Amino acid sequence: MDAVHGPIPLEANREVRRGERRAALSALERRLLDEYQHGFPLTPTPYADLARALGVSEARVLRTLRSLAERGYVSRVGPVFRPHRAGASTLAALAVPPDRLEAVAALVSAYPEVNHNYAREHTFNLWFVLTAPGRLRIEAVLAEIEARTGLAALDLPLEQDFHIDLGFALWS
Repeated sequence: MDAVHGPIPLEANREVRRGERRAALSALERRLLDEYQHGFPLTPTPYADLARALGVSEARVLRTLRSLAERGYVSRVGPVFRPHRAGASTLAALAVPPDRLEAVAALVSAYPEVNHNYAREHTFNLWFVLTAPGRLRIEAVLAEIEARTGLAALDLPLEQDFHIDLGFALWS
């Protein structure tokens, strides 16, 4: 348990997929997004435990989380580990021509080592976090991304660990 860095979050996406109108979220969807950014059950049956606490079936919890992910409200459900306790990680960036940004982001996101990526208004406009069993795998993935995109990756491995809790109340 020492490797876990804080809570196991439900990471809510800042933007819902383009073209989808923000439909009203159900009470269950709102509770899952708001109440389980922290305190996700660390048990052999976490979804069944969530279901009991929420008064619904485990199948409904799973369907709801899948729907939230498909609609772009949740990017992942998983732990946050302290850096360098379980493998290696790095922050990386690419300077992507605007007309290629969506395609390059999709290519980068296809790697299982990529936790998430996000666009920024900067010369380096596509940022992503890589995690792998070791530094050699990170270097191999970055080299492959460079070869496939023709773009040089900026590799920014962690020098000092800071923990910022990004969980916050979504509704009052």
